[in-house]
Amino acid sequence: MAGARLQALPALTVEDIYAALRDCFDPEVKLNLVDLGLIYDVAIEADPHAAPSFPRQRVKVRMTLTTPQCPASGLIFEQVHNRLAAIQQVSRAEVDLVWEPKWTAHRISAAGRAQLGL
Repeated sequence: MAGARLQALPALTVEDIYAALRDCFDPEVKLNLVDLGLIYDVAIEADPHAAPSFPRQRVKVRMTLTTPQCPASGLIFEQVHNRLAAIQQVSRAEVDLVWEPKWTAHRISAAGRAQLGL
């Protein structure tokens, strides 16, 4: 379509990222990573290399696993990275796996506890 303009995307929020990460699950526990308490921090920053007419953002996520020996670690990490990369406003996704603070069941949200019957 001649003369068509790109429509600006809505600004990306931390809440948007948490909502997207609720699509990622620990396959052993069958609970999403947010309610399981594995997502420690989300940061969003402008991508200085993005075209001004099509601004996009870089997203950084700090997360952990229930245990360093988690047999599904590769799958979980890949789920998170792929889910972030699928967000149209994201130009780059960084996922940092951290072990401090150590994950405990106290990090499970009230919604997660209800789903698990705790």
